[in-house]
Amino acid sequence: MKFLKFLTKNSMTIALVVVFILFYFLTDGRLLYAQNMSNLLLQNGYVLVMACGMLMCILTGGNIDLSVGSVICLTGGLAAVLIGNFGWNTYMTIGLCLLIGLGVGLWQGYLIGYVRIPPFITTLAGMFIFRGIGRLVLDSKTVAIQDTAFKNLFTSYITIPGLDGSLVTEVNNKGVEVTKWVYNNVETAFGTFKAFSPLIIGALAVVVILVMTIRSRANKAKHGYRQNSALIDFGKTAIIGVIIMWYCTMLAQYKGISVMLIWVLAICLIYHFITSKTAFGRYFYAVGGNEKATRLSGINTNRVYFLAYANMGLLAGLCGLLCLARVGSVSGQTGTSFEMDAIGSCFIGGASAYGGSGTIGGVVIGALLLGVINMGMSIMGITDSWQYVVKGGVLLVAVIFDVVSSRKSSR
Repeated sequence: MKFLKFLTKNSMTIALVVVFILFYFLTDGRLLYAQNMSNLLLQNGYVLVMACGMLMCILTGGNIDLSVGSVICLTGGLAAVLIGNFGWNTYMTIGLCLLIGLGVGLWQGYLIGYVRIPPFITTLAGMFIFRGIGRLVLDSKTVAIQDTAFKNLFTSYITIPGLDGSLVTEVNNKGVEVTKWVYNNVETAFGTFKAFSPLIIGALAVVVILVMTIRSRANKAKHGYRQNSALIDFGKTAIIGVIIMWYCTMLAQYKGISVMLIWVLAICLIYHFITSKTAFGRYFYAVGGNEKATRLSGINTNRVYFLAYANMGLLAGLCGLLCLARVGSVSGQTGTSFEMDAIGSCFIGGASAYGGSGTIGGVVIGALLLGVINMGMSIMGITDSWQYVVKGGVLLVAVIFDVVSSRKSSR
């Protein structure tokens, strides 16, 4: 019984491990190349950021935001036009695009929370409206940017002189002195290391997690709370530590830690804290669990809906900037079906289709599962058509599993 409960609780984590192993053999080990492991989070960074916001919407009762991809097109397109065509200041442009994303979220949140228009209808209308405005801003063209300062804010790599390499001045073919970064190339038993800062940062992260585990157990023991055995808690910490150090080893063999990774981790940690450690975060679960009871307990449920979609708009604005920096250009098709990736990540990661349950950790697992499937199938040369089929199948299985589990637990 306990084993079945363990499998049910950790089903998506087990699925992620199985998919990793499967594609490792199907790609002859190419999936685990250092560059691919680094790109895994870079390519899915926008999904993770969007999914954090989408989870807040889903928690309120299984509601979703269909306008996310269109808002990405709008904000990314606006940034590309302002920076690329009009030479606007990078930071002013970023601030404006985030405000526009927030404005979109506030407008939709007001309609959903206070006017009580169904979220599906509101965001479906927004999907068409903002896609159209985005194409008008772009004049139905593809707009590229070459602004180094903008790209460095989102896509550069953190390099520490000495640990990761050094700056070298060379004379190019035209006789001009050029300064460039040269990475270390140190041969070790684990491969060629180009940067060592990921290893140090990874080790510090493991120490922090260990200290947090010890403090958590001490606090529970002090207040007499029930807790897992020391073997389970420290075993889980050890597994997480091994995964962190393994991934940092992969990063060290490529170009180190990217700024995009910092953005993604910061967003995930912030929303994990909000949803698990604050009373405000618990309001979203309460509304999804029983809106009427939540309202009778004195919580303003209208404001909860309003804030969920306002927050989603802000994160969509940020994703527009991330996508622009990652790709280097924006077209009228940018962001198409991005909302489906975010929604799929939430449901695959364990968020309930009825609302009221779901975690940021589960969302991360769901997004990584989709990312591994995409990357593995791309390495194998499988077309996009089959990738859609597989992702749809995985999503359907995850939702069926959630529905069946919910029925069994309610009996």
